[in-house]
Amino acid sequence: MTQLDARVTAVLGGAERPAPASPVASSVAFGWRAMLKIKHVPEQLFDVTMFPVMFTLMFTYVFGGAIAGSPGEYLQYALPGILVQTVVFITMYTALTVNTDIEKGVFDRIRALPVWRPSMLVGALLGDSARYAMASTVVLTVGLLIGYRAPGGVLGVLAAVVLLVVFCFSLTWLWLIVGLKVRTPNAVMGTSMMVLFPLTFVSSVFAPPETMPGWLRAFVEVNPVTLLVEAARGLMNGNPDVGDVLGVLGLSVLLIAVFAPIAMRIFNRKN
Repeated sequence: MTQLDARVTAVLGGAERPAPASPVASSVAFGWRAMLKIKHVPEQLFDVTMFPVMFTLMFTYVFGGAIAGSPGEYLQYALPGILVQTVVFITMYTALTVNTDIEKGVFDRIRALPVWRPSMLVGALLGDSARYAMASTVVLTVGLLIGYRAPGGVLGVLAAVVLLVVFCFSLTWLWLIVGLKVRTPNAVMGTSMMVLFPLTFVSSVFAPPETMPGWLRAFVEVNPVTLLVEAARGLMNGNPDVGDVLGVLGLSVLLIAVFAPIAMRIFNRKN
């Protein structure tokens, strides 16, 4: 041991170097980091609290009478769709968070840490999955307060929320690619809105496809958001369609299989 090594050992101590964190531990740590950001910037909760309340009340009382004859009757149809729309909309915040970390230089500091490389991305997804569950709780609570009752009971509602969170977790891999490739947070917001608006509004969220023109109905019926809405609606109404549920799960696996490797490749090559 050289004199310099001896001095370094004297300062730092002679204990062995601690073992690096496991992939699970590092992913959970980054997931907790995502939740702590909400603690220090509570305004981030607006998208999972105020927006769901506004969407639920606005669409129920503005469109309910015109579409179904009464807000209460329309609420029974629309609430599962509003639940899906609300949570799918907030998936874009993963891209915004990652892009903000890149812009502020946090991204490079984290990449220099001796941890499992994908843990930053996986942790962000885990933290956002908690946000999806919070948003779902808010929508369902507001729905209950204004008269929604799920024929499928508690189990049906829980199954719908779990299915929704699984789908959104898989969809978020696409937004990670956007967050890693787009240059600014404002560009991330613009790109995300351009994709999410037609996907969520041109679907069966607010009205059944049978009431739409043929050319529009053709798009609605192949829209993956429609598949998700119908699967969630069936679970919450107590008449689940196994084909729809399996279709959503299969689509979720496909999204991860396609976009997760691309996101990781971009992440590893990012300068």
